[in-house]
Amino acid sequence: MAERINAQSIGFPPRKSLLILFSMISTLFVFSWFFVLRSASSPNFIENSLLPSSSPRLFVIAVDNNNSDSRDPNEAESSVTNRAILSNGDEESSQDSSSVNCKYEGIAKPLKVFMYDMSPEFHFGLLGWNAPGKSVWPDIRTSIPRYAGGMNLQHSIEYWLTLDLLLSEHSDSSRGRTAIRVRNSSEADVVFVPFFSSVSYNRFSRVKPPSKTSTNKILQAKLVTFLTAQKEWKRSGGRDHVIMAHHPNSMLDARTKLWPAMFILADFGRYPPTVANVDKDVIAPYKHVIRNFIQDSSSYDSRPTLVYFQGAIYRKDGDGLRKATRGMQSSKFCLNIAGDTPSSNRLFDAIVSHCIPVIISDNIELPYEDVLDYSEFCVFVRASDAVKDKFLLNLIRGIGKDEWTRMWRRLKEVEQFFEYQFPSKPNDAVQMIWQAVARKVPAITMKINKSMRHSRSNVRREGGTKSIPSPRNFW
Repeated sequence: MAERINAQSIGFPPRKSLLILFSMISTLFVFSWFFVLRSASSPNFIENSLLPSSSPRLFVIAVDNNNSDSRDPNEAESSVTNRAILSNGDEESSQDSSSVNCKYEGIAKPLKVFMYDMSPEFHFGLLGWNAPGKSVWPDIRTSIPRYAGGMNLQHSIEYWLTLDLLLSEHSDSSRGRTAIRVRNSSEADVVFVPFFSSVSYNRFSRVKPPSKTSTNKILQAKLVTFLTAQKEWKRSGGRDHVIMAHHPNSMLDARTKLWPAMFILADFGRYPPTVANVDKDVIAPYKHVIRNFIQDSSSYDSRPTLVYFQGAIYRKDGDGLRKATRGMQSSKFCLNIAGDTPSSNRLFDAIVSHCIPVIISDNIELPYEDVLDYSEFCVFVRASDAVKDKFLLNLIRGIGKDEWTRMWRRLKEVEQFFEYQFPSKPNDAVQMIWQAVARKVPAITMKINKSMRHSRSNVRREGGTKSIPSPRNFW
């Protein structure tokens, strides 16, 4: 017969002791949950309690739609207050930046950009700048080369982005900057190619005898040779390179050879989808040629013209530019119709004139549309509807004063996103473009890492010779 087991003889505590221990644990459990719930009511609970001190610094643009009694009720629907908040609870900015109508999280650290020290013939030399001695870059602390005037300005993004990177090396700190230049390419998020392709096309496309080839074509060929020979290009197949080709006719010869790179474009109108597409490339705004409407206090009733449109030939120069400025600033709506490409700087002239854009372009791609809702300040019309009898006019007339006023206010809030300037300012066009580039970096990194999955095994199999994956396998 089996012996009865005495719990005390093998080290188990008596039942009374177990009950006391259970009561104590239950009491501690209740108190711990009370503490957690109380702490959770603190605004800094997540930042101070859940994130380790070594966590990367994040910022959150938090949209505040709180309609307080002290606020103008007419502005409650269109105005938002955004604050950049660091993960350690510090407030970096509480100003009304009118940024984007969404919640966006990103790394607070600036984008690290490696820029090639290319010959001035590719960049400022195209603007007539003569490099002193063996200098590659102008000393922007003493003088800044002027960009080509007139219609050239609308595609001048290459000028502004390059200046911004150069300035980042002379700034006291990276605080408040969206992108900084780094000298070690292995530390960089992206590799920037400082080729002023729009200037090259606009000013050097004509063949000058006795030469049989234009300077523009020669520079593109030299660019391809230079880039494909660099270790940075070979390391990624060019995928992490940023190339500016804002003019739709720029880079006509080189684009099919450098297509794995990220292009900064005006639109995709003259590109096959295998060369340029919204997944890998960035759409940047034109630089407006119409003057900003400073201290615009106009209203629906004070703008006598219902709809305004003027062709590009007559709008961008001389007396036509002055007339267009007056016309847009005195109109309620401005037509933006697709021409030889889906986009034009007419849209951005309308924005800075606070004239509600009416966009009739089915294939248009817009800057920063992954974070910016254009329907808040633009009217979109399908081309098939626009040609219907009286459809467009009835649609525009159906937009009442209150709705127009809301869109007009939103235009005034977002116009800063389309402003190129030097030095750049928070959320201007320069920094918005860098932000758009930064949002592409995770996808670039993933594609590069995937392409390298079998590279190490190839090295061992091929006796130590590392094979560079073909760029055509990246997409």
